[in-house]
Amino acid sequence: MTNTITSEKIAKYFSMTKRALDKAKCSTPEKTHLRRAAEDFLDMAKRYLTDAEHFEKKGDIVTAFAALNYAHGWLDAGARLGLFDVGHDSELFTVE
Repeated sequence: MTNTITSEKIAKYFSMTKRALDKAKCSTPEKTHLRRAAEDFLDMAKRYLTDAEHFEKKGDIVTAFAALNYAHGWLDAGARLGLFDVGHDSELFTVE
């Protein structure tokens, strides 16, 4: 096991987070506080993913990796709270 963030590892996490973002669909009623929360969680995930892409382009892989983990964390938390329908996907999310 290594403590290095390799190009393969960062690519894997980008792929996982993008797949999770594509899969997460708001499952809350429109015009409710929960819908606003779900949309906020999605917005935060997208912003952190954009940050990760920015840092990767700058060559700051450690910060890119951290931002990816935050992005996926927002998605995972939303899935756990029931804000998103993720189709019981326990590979990308901790829902089962």
